[in-house]
This record gives sequence, C-alpha cells and structure tokens, in this order.
Amino acid sequence: MTIKDWPKAEQPREKLLAQGAAQLSDAELLAIFLRIGSKGKSAVDLARDLLVEFGGLRPILEASRQQFCAHLGLGPAKFAQLQAVLEMAQRHLQQDLQRQDAFTNPELVRTYLSSRLRHRQHEVFSCLFLDAQHRLITYEELFHGSIDGASVYPREVVKRTLAHNAAAVIFAHNHPSGVAEPSVSDERITERLIKALQLVEVRTLDHFIVGEGQVVSMAERGMCSL
Repeated sequence: MTIKDWPKAEQPREKLLAQGAAQLSDAELLAIFLRIGSKGKSAVDLARDLLVEFGGLRPILEASRQQFCAHLGLGPAKFAQLQAVLEMAQRHLQQDLQRQDAFTNPELVRTYLSSRLRHRQHEVFSCLFLDAQHRLITYEELFHGSIDGASVYPREVVKRTLAHNAAAVIFAHNHPSGVAEPSVSDERITERLIKALQLVEVRTLDHFIVGEGQVVSMAERGMCSL
C-alpha cells in the first residue's frame, strides 16, 4: 500500500495542510521532503529508516554531502534541496533580526546563532553588526581556527565594524566540544574587543558562546562590561 492509499487524514501532506507542520512527526516531515519512497517502502517507511540510521533528524540536517548521499533514497539532488531549505530558514531568521531590536530579543539571537554555528566542527568567531536601533546590518564570520581555538584580532574587528558603519556589535563563537561555558581566554578577548571598540564609540552588547544544545550569554554573566 502506498501513501496515496492511506486515509486522507493520515497522509503527511494532507495532515500538514489541515493541522499545521507542528503536528507532524519527524518521519512525516521528512517523508514530505523525500516525496517518494524506495522499492517496497513508502516515503514514511524510508523516512523512519533514515532517522534510525542517522540517529535522528538533526544528524540528517547537518550531514555532509558524502554522509547524506551514502544512504538509500538520498542523492545529490536531495542534498541540494535540503541545503536550500536550511539556507532559507537562516535567511528568514536574519530578516527577523533586521526588523527587530536584537538587544531586546536575545532568544531570537540565540536561535539564529545556533543555526549558524552549532554544527561547525572547528571554532568560528563571528559578529552581528548592528545599527543605532540595534537592528541587524549583517552577519560575518571573521576568524576560523582549529578545534582548539581561533585567533581573534581586535584591529580587524574594528576595521570591519567601521566598514559597516555599525553602532553596536554582538560577538559569537562556537565551542566544538559542545560545552558552552566561557573560558578564561573568552573573557580576555572579549575585554580586549570591548576596549578597542570603545575607542571608536561602538558598543559591545554581548558575546554568545554556542555549544551543544545551549547558547550562553556572557552579558547575562556580567562579562561584557568594563
């Protein structure tokens, strides 16, 4: 029996249209993305198998092209579609930040930064450049390092800040270890960056540490003031 033979209310696409995407299981959502199954399996059956093989939905979304295409029912075309979907989601979050005061909506900032940095295997130091109303001008990844850390240069940060005519900034970097607690070196570089930007009258609002399932605000810990 194919999905088309199921009762309408049980078909993933019809269920989504009637009840909303939030009411669907991971397998049902993935089945809509897959569209078709494989020999002897419906799209939902294939989706369930893939969730077991990968260990959940998130590993599928964060898989490399090689990892993704190695599984039955997946290939370069599906990988390209998935990357397009993920990029659209990130741009949607970015546009929300461009319309809102990022300083008063830390959860939106956390969600956006997590989507950008959580899955990275090496440390990435990035910056949200903000206008005078604390709306996002742009997001940039400024420094990339090894799994043990990234070298951050305040002079380069100041140059990029002035290039964007930013009035304020929010820094972020990931901890590939998954532990989001700020380190002593995180505190030191944050202090150096705050001092450097104060010289050009730019305010540092926060420095977020992105870990596995957690994004820590150094401002909330009292670590972003001099």
